Amino acid sequence: MLGAGIGLRDPWPADEPRFALIARDMVWFGDWLIPHRAGELYPDKPPLFMWTIAVFYWLTGSLRHAFLLPSLLAALGILALVYDVGRRLWTPRAALFGTAALLFTVQFTDQARTAQIDALECFWIVLGLCGLLRHLLLGPAWCWFWTACIAMGFGVITKAVGFLPLLLLLPYGYARWRGWPGLPALRGGPGHWLLGGLLFVATISLWLAPMLWATSHGDDPALAEYRNDLLFHQTVDRYADGWAHPKPPWFYFVEVIPLFWLPLVLLLPWLAVAWRQRLRERDARILLLLGYVGLVLVFFSCSAGKRGLYILPALPALALASAPFLPALWQRPAVQRLGFTATLVLSLLLLGLAALLQLKPPPAVAESLAELQRSPVPLFAAMGVIGLLSALFMRPARGGLALLLLLFGFWQIYAWWAAPWFNDSRSGRGLMQTVAAHLDQNEALAIVDYAEQFILQADRPVTHFGYHPQTANELAAGIDWLGTHPGAALLVSRQQLKKKPCFDDPALVNLGRWHGEYWVLARVSALRQPLPDFCRTNGPYTRWTTRMPGSDPITTTPTTDETREHP
Repeated sequence: MLGAGIGLRDPWPADEPRFALIARDMVWFGDWLIPHRAGELYPDKPPLFMWTIAVFYWLTGSLRHAFLLPSLLAALGILALVYDVGRRLWTPRAALFGTAALLFTVQFTDQARTAQIDALECFWIVLGLCGLLRHLLLGPAWCWFWTACIAMGFGVITKAVGFLPLLLLLPYGYARWRGWPGLPALRGGPGHWLLGGLLFVATISLWLAPMLWATSHGDDPALAEYRNDLLFHQTVDRYADGWAHPKPPWFYFVEVIPLFWLPLVLLLPWLAVAWRQRLRERDARILLLLGYVGLVLVFFSCSAGKRGLYILPALPALALASAPFLPALWQRPAVQRLGFTATLVLSLLLLGLAALLQLKPPPAVAESLAELQRSPVPLFAAMGVIGLLSALFMRPARGGLALLLLLFGFWQIYAWWAAPWFNDSRSGRGLMQTVAAHLDQNEALAIVDYAEQFILQADRPVTHFGYHPQTANELAAGIDWLGTHPGAALLVSRQQLKKKPCFDDPALVNLGRWHGEYWVLARVSALRQPLPDFCRTNGPYTRWTTRMPGSDPITTTPTTDETREHP
């Protein structure tokens, strides 16, 4: 389910090429403390996740294998933790059902197979959660409490929200206040709790202290800007203002949970009845787990910026809260019939989608399909057939198993067939190979409005003007660079050229549609004459030139009005 197909594809957007590029450059050039994205400081996230990819790249020598290994191992660790705590809270059989429910949940499997930061972050959060559960419900177990504090510290230097297990203390405090049974007496003085706080801070300091020292003692003012951006703008400001991925408050409950928490979400009507009964009986285990799930959902819903993967840390706790009821639910005919119905519906939807794409896809969809260069129709048809065959052989009496077989088949087809098939178009490899075919071996290249996958797949050093360019007219900066490199080429999208028609169209080299845009190569000879004023820079800008192993250091060139040359 989780490891199939590793090594058969390159990093894909979103996020994967960025982290892989940063990790690769850490190994190539040895700058591990301060992450750089194509030579530019990267302040969006702490570096722990990039370090894990870099270590596996250093060990394996293959970025294709290394970039997915941290998420795979994190997911396996989460499953092991859920099973271990589940068997202690409930029974081994309940733990097995709860772990299987988590494994087959769409969002969990998806993140385990994706090199985004959230699978590793979820591992640290689940380790902290399980440590607190062992201490608060099965303890006292101070070693597990201290382990939870260390895990939360690693979670903070992975993605800042590693403190989420502390939300468990709110329902625990309520249960202790109301005198709920089953809560052990936590013998130990204030020093035991204080030690946990010290371990939490010390773990964060493993990265924070050297980073603060390096950014405070360097001569580059950009380092201080990096520090402030990382510690404040990308954490507190990002949560409070939510400028990235703005969504309505109900986003998770309407657009994420109904689809990405399948198939576990189908059981919520039965689970809600069971949970209500247990809460009436004052079962602190259910209270703590459901309270934590609810608080995580509220926490992320309160921020305007939302992505579906943010709520992944709530999913293992939901599986644990469901675990004691799943063996009995699995035996209910109504549940099996629901699984059978869901299998049929999903299979027919897949087959209907395949037919639509084959016969008459909408124009916008047809354009996107042309970019993929290969039709997904056989993939959707194969998935639909697998679902129908599963339903045929399992029948309504074993409909739940039919649904699991459909999900298993979906991920196998994705891993062994779809991912390699679409890799060139999704990873940037196809575009950069097309670019290389139109360039001489030593011809310099610059990119306007670059994406990380372009840099990652480039076969030569690349000049760019920043991921968030300092100049309002990045195209003019690229034209300025062409003036000082007359034998070079500029990679630019036609969308940019529509805004600023600075080139004669017949002289451009068309590269086709990639990543949602049409791309061209432009050279000095293609510039319009005389050059319009809007094609000239109106202020200083900075450019970066990446490097290859064994080359000179990455160059960061500030360009001022005095040194700028126009072609």
